[in-house]
Amino acid sequence: MRTAYDPRHKKRQDLIKELFKIEFHEQKINSEAQEIMNHQAELDLKIQDAAKEFPTEKINKVDLAILRLAIYELDFVKKEPTNVIIDEAIELAKEFSGSTSPGFINGVLGNILKKDHHEQ
Repeated sequence: MRTAYDPRHKKRQDLIKELFKIEFHEQKINSEAQEIMNHQAELDLKIQDAAKEFPTEKINKVDLAILRLAIYELDFVKKEPTNVIIDEAIELAKEFSGSTSPGFINGVLGNILKKDHHEQ
């Protein structure tokens, strides 16, 4: 069972903080966060395609960081099952963002998965 002390959850929390802080300051970030940001254009395009009514520059910065991490894990890391990655993203939204964010995150990731499934 996942707890707040689960090392994978703690790692994701730390990555969200790293991804969030670079939205506001040009700072050195850890290598894993940098690897995610190396794919920023591709990740943001997927977000934009899945949430057409929300331009990425208008999405809450925490939500954007959570979406980038989740999509990166889904597309590039592929270590965890899809449902685990989505559940983690929703949990991170509950921890770090507003009350509507978990639903928004779930909807965007669901749209991405539907689109990816249709393209296969």
